[in-house]
Amino acid sequence: MSTTVRVTGGALRGRWESDVAVFRGIPYAAPPVGAGRFAAPRPAQGWDGVRPAVSFGPPAPQTDGLSRGPSEAATGDDWLTVNVWSPALDPAAKLPVMVWIHGGAYTIGTSSWSEYDGGHLARDGGIVLVTLNYRLGVEGFADIAGAPANRGLLDQVAALEWVRDNIAAFGGDPDRVTIFGESAGGGSVAALLAMPGAAGLFRGAVAQSMPGTFFSRELAAGIAAACAAEVGLRPTVADLSNVDPARLAAAGDAVTAMVVKQPDRWGPAGYRSIVFAPIVDGDILPATPWQALSAGAARDVALLAGHTRDEQRLFTAITGLLGQVTPDQAATALDILAPAPDGAHRYRDAYPDAGPDQLYELVNSDWLFRMPTVHLADAHVAGGGQAHLYELTWPAPGMGGVLGACHGLDSPLVFGNLTSGQPALLFDDEPSTDAVALSVRMRAAWTAFATHGDPGWPAYTPDQRLTQIFDTPCAVTTYPEQPSRLIWQDHSFAPLTPA
Repeated sequence: MSTTVRVTGGALRGRWESDVAVFRGIPYAAPPVGAGRFAAPRPAQGWDGVRPAVSFGPPAPQTDGLSRGPSEAATGDDWLTVNVWSPALDPAAKLPVMVWIHGGAYTIGTSSWSEYDGGHLARDGGIVLVTLNYRLGVEGFADIAGAPANRGLLDQVAALEWVRDNIAAFGGDPDRVTIFGESAGGGSVAALLAMPGAAGLFRGAVAQSMPGTFFSRELAAGIAAACAAEVGLRPTVADLSNVDPARLAAAGDAVTAMVVKQPDRWGPAGYRSIVFAPIVDGDILPATPWQALSAGAARDVALLAGHTRDEQRLFTAITGLLGQVTPDQAATALDILAPAPDGAHRYRDAYPDAGPDQLYELVNSDWLFRMPTVHLADAHVAGGGQAHLYELTWPAPGMGGVLGACHGLDSPLVFGNLTSGQPALLFDDEPSTDAVALSVRMRAAWTAFATHGDPGWPAYTPDQRLTQIFDTPCAVTTYPEQPSRLIWQDHSFAPLTPA
């Protein structure tokens, strides 16, 4: 059954699906092409009549992962769209609002992936859910002369401004908005907490497996120059504005492949083949999230942060190293990633029984996701804010259980979508009763946090460090990764620089 709402751009026709009103592919900004290429997002144009809002908008240009998107995703230049799920279209309902920012290493991803369907969260949690697309790779994060930095983050701010101005029409309360995201989406959440341009647009933030990769201008400029060189040009708006976006996405992939062969070129980011990340430019993003939060930025925003126990396991499996890490590979990882001056030695002392595989996974997990996330909670509390911490330790049963509590496992559990798309690999064809029960519990915690600012366990403090462990059974305990935390406790996550 169809249903209609009116937003600032005009009337929209969506449809009811399992007692939730769904509107897809709503433009929150103008297509970033032509004169808008590499520019800050511009207001979307309005329309006459009633605009159909039943299909997802096209994903931002990218060359990997698109096969996971459903067939109804459109093609074209209208990359900057939002989707809304609401159990009540009455403006008087004033339901809490949750805005999801997808991950994908700042290079791939789209809100149309089936694991991000918002029906369960909206219906079961009594919230209005919004998902969005934003510019990725060269389009969104390359350091291009003549263009603002962090265009992908500016897109996210524009989407949040659209939510502020329009969400009441969908039954949402613009004064009760919580942003949440995983991986690069979690990094985006952390960046938004530190951005003056995002202040006041949300009152809660959930950072799931936040990566610690924030680039210096020097590193970002070097990588942008390498991407532009792939198409024989300079990294300027004048040179790149007429290049096919798909060609630039392929150039970004080529640079990623290059750093695999030359891991020393870009320092730790090159070692991990990370070529795009938010840039600490001193303006749009004035400081790293840890610096900004410890100084009191966003102290009035409640924070929920956490990670999985075995963050690295998925990447180790993808690269064919699962169970195959050599002592030399483990030593290289420790030398490059462990905190100076004696991090490698401290890892070996803290984990005396660990072999090469475990040491490799520990230092990679800690450097990229686990310790940046814990430090975010520490910084927020130090700056006068309130934080809650969690760790997911329940192992994924799919693929014979070899992936453990791997990176990305939390997202399908939070959304409640366990049987379609990529999550099916983690949960097998028929999710167990434990998986379903854990999903219900995590979904309830996230929506309670969005509703009341309290996910259901004590706040995180420097003295007790109480942490919700999501497992079967669940428990609240002192943060369990203490050996790693002590190794990293004095480390400053500064912007990454070239080697």
